[in-house]
Amino acid sequence: MESPDKAQLDAFFRSITQRFPAGGQVSSLIITHLLPERPAFLDAMARTTTVAAVLPKPKSANRQVLADVRRSYAVRPLTRGLFAEPNSALELLEEIAPGQDIVLLDIGGYYAPSLEVLTAKFSGRILGVVEDTENGHQRYGTLGQLPCPVFSVARSPLKECEDHLVGRSVVYSAEALIRARGSVLTGRDACVIGYGKVGRSIAQSLRAHDLHVTVYDNDPVKRIQALVQGFRTTATRTDAIHKADLVFCATGNFALRRSDFESLRDGAHIASVTSSDDELELASLERTYRRTAAGDHLTRYERAGHYFYVLAEGNAVNFVHGATVGVYIHLVQAEILAATSVLSYGDHHDPGLHELSTEHRRVIARIWLEHFAR
Repeated sequence: MESPDKAQLDAFFRSITQRFPAGGQVSSLIITHLLPERPAFLDAMARTTTVAAVLPKPKSANRQVLADVRRSYAVRPLTRGLFAEPNSALELLEEIAPGQDIVLLDIGGYYAPSLEVLTAKFSGRILGVVEDTENGHQRYGTLGQLPCPVFSVARSPLKECEDHLVGRSVVYSAEALIRARGSVLTGRDACVIGYGKVGRSIAQSLRAHDLHVTVYDNDPVKRIQALVQGFRTTATRTDAIHKADLVFCATGNFALRRSDFESLRDGAHIASVTSSDDELELASLERTYRRTAAGDHLTRYERAGHYFYVLAEGNAVNFVHGATVGVYIHLVQAEILAATSVLSYGDHHDPGLHELSTEHRRVIARIWLEHFAR
């Protein structure tokens, strides 16, 4: 990051942390993407909490950023298995923050499987979780009775800016990879599976690129919303994908399973907005499809009489080009900082899903406008 940009960003985060200070000695365990703008956010977290460790999401970690972060913070490897097994999760917390009050920062519901055990058995105190994504929001929601407060920013109005730009960046990256093979998007049939905020942005961006767009969502209300916004819809996933040249998966919960791949038309390209582990059941194809590299970030799946392509190994395709959404990402990061501050005051919130107050969001918006909308 260029120094004037860094100075501006540091000033913004200092304004946020001054407005939302910690309520005492608090540690944090941070699951995060390591993108070029992320060290400034981590430094802001370090002014609010003691950063016990950073757990980079492995498929989005920028190598240079990772090296830089290692110089300032303890970095631990992240896998789903780490928190799927409560004992290993508990061992990690006891190693890095024994006896401390701690806030868990999450992207994708990693802590959910172990949260009850961590809350009950950790020698310190789990003050709560701050979750960034819709996928994670849903994972905590399915737990039923949560053992501690979970603040979600996934459905915040401040995150809508990021979600809109993520949709655009997904289409940008998909087009760049397809253009690298000497082809273009224009005039093709596309399908968007999942009509949440990101899926809606993808559909709108595809239409702006002169594609014919069909939307499928298993929620009939979302299908009506797609219809009223001028998109074609179908009653089944199979009907949506079988004629599509491009399929964009934006559900966070297995948009395509094994039987769905068989319904893809020959030569279809598949792009995802999240991890392949969450969006595509590619492992089920290992015995029936042969995988070959077909270009940069492009894999061909083929069996007798059928073939299709997967972009970026099925992971978030926009991370191929840095997943850039500009300064709007700092609205979400500021809300995460504010939610961490709220949790640091201890027993003010009952166990369950929570959101930051409207007034707190307005404060963040005003500070952001002062620093980035001059």
